Amino acid sequence: MIIRTGKDGFQHPLSSEITPQAVYQGRRDLMRLMATGVAGAALASWAGRQALAAVPRPGKLAALPGAASTVPGANTVEKLTEYKDATSYNNFYEFGTDKGDPVQNAHTLKTRPWTVEVSGLVKKPMKLGIEDLLKLAPMEERIYRLRCVEGWSMVIPWEGYSLSKLIDRVEPLGSAKYVEFVSLADPKTMPFVGSRVLDWPYVEGLRMDEAMHPLALLTFGMYGEVLPNQNGAPVRMVLPWKYGFKSAKSIVQIRFTDRQPGTAWNKAAANEYGFYSNVNPNVDHPRWSQATERRIGEDGLFAKRRKTLMFNGYEAQVGQLYAGMDLKKNY
Repeated sequence: MIIRTGKDGFQHPLSSEITPQAVYQGRRDLMRLMATGVAGAALASWAGRQALAAVPRPGKLAALPGAASTVPGANTVEKLTEYKDATSYNNFYEFGTDKGDPVQNAHTLKTRPWTVEVSGLVKKPMKLGIEDLLKLAPMEERIYRLRCVEGWSMVIPWEGYSLSKLIDRVEPLGSAKYVEFVSLADPKTMPFVGSRVLDWPYVEGLRMDEAMHPLALLTFGMYGEVLPNQNGAPVRMVLPWKYGFKSAKSIVQIRFTDRQPGTAWNKAAANEYGFYSNVNPNVDHPRWSQATERRIGEDGLFAKRRKTLMFNGYEAQVGQLYAGMDLKKNY
């Protein structure tokens, strides 16, 4: 039996789907698991990841260079995840629920023309075309860790600027306590919009002080190019201290409100996905542990998992936002 790892593009299953390593140490045990279907599911996911590796990159995308950021904590020195992995292993349920669906299906998304409406409790509501948003502030490159609730992580160079630059322009009222992000929900270009898995459109939200934090990145590109469709083109959020689903993709509305927004995954399963969703190794998902993670693209089926860092390693920068809070209750 040939076992491919790392560069060959292994599809990493959910933590809940990974059979303990000890089970695989004998051929007899492996065959027994194959008969029950447990190992078969993992190997099927593996085969799917190999197939994704063969999907050609659709040519070099338009350049979107940015100067290295000077924001404290904005540039980790860890090894970057390869482009092919970061763009072919994604959660974007508007294009399918499997990690390989977005790269296969997101070509239907039309990113021009594109308008983002900024509204709600602000003095200066605006409707901004994507070109206007791109010019709003100098573009920066930030190398952020991205940690997903399923137990996998990446390191990606993103291009954008702090969301606070936009917030300052619209001048929120003193009554604005939260910022809500609404993603495009177009069944004509997003084939899974309308499925029962979520309440559409996809909505996410932040407390105002979280949105104003300099690490909260309004994002237009990655790897020095504009965002690929499957990664949330043409504009998304990247919040490196929170689980990945908090970073809304393909944003069309940003609303300022005095009430905590009802967010997509919190509405779908409140006991599993809290509003804050900060990366916290001490708070388990009800169906699996969050204490460790698997870095996409650098490890194989039997590789040792990494320890998950509090706030995904950004505790020094964002920990003060949650001083005095019970982080097990406010998960």
